[in-house]
Amino acid sequence: MISKATLSTFCLLSLFLQACTSTPDVTGVSHIEQYFHDEHFSMVEHLPVPEDLFSLPDEAVKELKSELQRSKLSRSKHLLANEWLAKYINAEEGAFEYRDNVTLVASETFGERAGNCLSLVLLTATLAKELDVVVEFQEIDVPPVWDKQGGFYLVNGHINLKLLPPNNGSSVQLLKRAIQVDFLPERAVRGYAKRKINKQTVIAMFYNNVAAESLVVGDYDKAYGFLKLGLLEMPNYVPALNTLAVLYRYKGLNNEAEALYKLALEMNNKDMTALYNYAVMLGAQDRLDEWAVIHKQLELERIDNPYYYYGIAQQAYLDKEYQDALLWYKRAVAKADYRHEFYFGLSKAYWKTGDERRAEANMLKALALTHDEGSKLRYQSKLHAMKSH
Repeated sequence: MISKATLSTFCLLSLFLQACTSTPDVTGVSHIEQYFHDEHFSMVEHLPVPEDLFSLPDEAVKELKSELQRSKLSRSKHLLANEWLAKYINAEEGAFEYRDNVTLVASETFGERAGNCLSLVLLTATLAKELDVVVEFQEIDVPPVWDKQGGFYLVNGHINLKLLPPNNGSSVQLLKRAIQVDFLPERAVRGYAKRKINKQTVIAMFYNNVAAESLVVGDYDKAYGFLKLGLLEMPNYVPALNTLAVLYRYKGLNNEAEALYKLALEMNNKDMTALYNYAVMLGAQDRLDEWAVIHKQLELERIDNPYYYYGIAQQAYLDKEYQDALLWYKRAVAKADYRHEFYFGLSKAYWKTGDERRAEANMLKALALTHDEGSKLRYQSKLHAMKSH
């Protein structure tokens, strides 16, 4: 049995692992093709190629330019193209909605009028190109946001972009500032360091995200196809090397997985995601001396994972050690106060200790935080039972 693996994604569905950890300077990878093993996978047709990520149907381009022309006849006629586009795309004005679900190419996001942060960044960059607006992509060093999907621990990261003003040599235009477009509230990203990244990195992020989504639902062939496309675009993208290694492990290709973990750690020997997953594999193979070396590096990092505390809390609850469970649930909440299941755990433990007021308060908190319909119904039912008690 494979222990829970950790993967990396950006603004995924509340997904995956690498998150917005920093993207360090890494060395190149020669002949990435040697790490592909097509013989173990079936080819999936019609996967989006890099050009598809930034393309729109003709009717979408026509709609965009019609909106721009209408604005020029109204109060927006003096706006520069980057200013107008920022208003057009802004979720607060109801044009496009941030929705933390799956990762989509620009044309799909345009049709849905919603998407996660990476999907909306792809769309905005595509719209900008149609208006001759130059963009700069930015990775934001927000604290990692932990989640769990099936057999995986997930850590979300964040990305946004700037729309640059036109440069026509005018001194007046040069005074205009770039406009940052972000689909999270400003307070959520204010004060965090930003790092300019190139289009190639954004493409690599996309393929790693959609591969992670496919892996979580068990579509290994599609995950492999996406990872190949991403690594051919950017062979030294460490999160994708890690995700491919995890995929190989799930296919029973342990030697191939180990080769990728070692390659990822050659690129960045402090990448905690690759270190963690490699340690899991070494432990499963009883290679304890090698495991101990990596485990030493990981031990301090582990205490930052809220699910580490949550797992201890859950076990304490099952063992009917309710005061201990409360202690560990509280530590999980201290690390990630946005996770509904942590408050649900607190509610259960408080109820068992006879503190009905706190049990109800934490159930309300869990209900307010969840976006999953199944969890909502469960929490509403529990809350009703508490009130009827």
